[in-house]
Amino acid sequence: MARRSNEKTRAARKLEDVALKILGVGVLLALLPFFLSKSPLEAAFGMLRPLGLVLLIGGGALLVIAKKASQPGRPEKGESAKGVGLQQGMRSSDSSSAFSAARASVPVTAQADLVAASFAVPVRPDAWSKTVLDVIEWRRFEALVEALFKQAGFETQSQSHGADGGVDIWLYSRHQPGIPVSLVQCKHWQGRKVGVDKIRELRGVMAAHNVKRGQFATTSAFTADAAAFAAENGVNLLSAEKLLQLIASRTPEQQSELLDVALEGEYWCPTCVNCGVKMVDRVPRNGGSPFWGCTSYPKCKTTLPMRAV
Repeated sequence: MARRSNEKTRAARKLEDVALKILGVGVLLALLPFFLSKSPLEAAFGMLRPLGLVLLIGGGALLVIAKKASQPGRPEKGESAKGVGLQQGMRSSDSSSAFSAARASVPVTAQADLVAASFAVPVRPDAWSKTVLDVIEWRRFEALVEALFKQAGFETQSQSHGADGGVDIWLYSRHQPGIPVSLVQCKHWQGRKVGVDKIRELRGVMAAHNVKRGQFATTSAFTADAAAFAAENGVNLLSAEKLLQLIASRTPEQQSELLDVALEGEYWCPTCVNCGVKMVDRVPRNGGSPFWGCTSYPKCKTTLPMRAV
């Protein structure tokens, strides 16, 4: 993973710092006798000159080793800049101009440690099903949930990235603008139920903002404890099943509109939670599982695992 590569780079930098310090001491011990040629201390420091020369040689050797360790090696035999498709029954993304542009935007420092993976772009669904919720990324899921509440008559406010303070979407009544009537938290999870701890967190945010109603939407489901706590604390739970039921209750035109929102742009490619930009598919140069990495690397080291669809 990228973390392993980062640790290797940090270790090389530490070794380089040690080498420079040893070189500095060596230079001091080797040259100091020349400046004390007329001083009574010349004889004492002259005895340290051999030690200074040894430190110069040792520090230089360590510096060379550190420089080599910090330099990226060439890909091993059989390793290429494009991997194998991750899933069967999907199209290759090699011809996607958007992905080519994303790869090109990754800084050289990132390309030194990582190579591009060949992520298989899923076939675009043409109708509503659980598959839609599975293939879209977290930001498209939040946009979908927001669009659902807009269709229900709410004014909404959301943000694309960054710290959300426990609220993904603020809901306002059109009759009371500026006063939130409900808070929405979204979790795009697969194979893992939302526990009571997440519902408690939302309830705490509701209390802090003096909002009596909350909504918790997920592509997964909820534990029994979470359902019980939500029922007692004014939190409406929207599991994947309930979301699909809500969508099915809309008119055909509204369902089509919601599908367009969910599948807008590169719906399969996750958005960096910190930078708000699309991530790029990567794989460690020395081997390992493919993952999503921010195109702002190394400034932003946010990564996400690739999930099966």
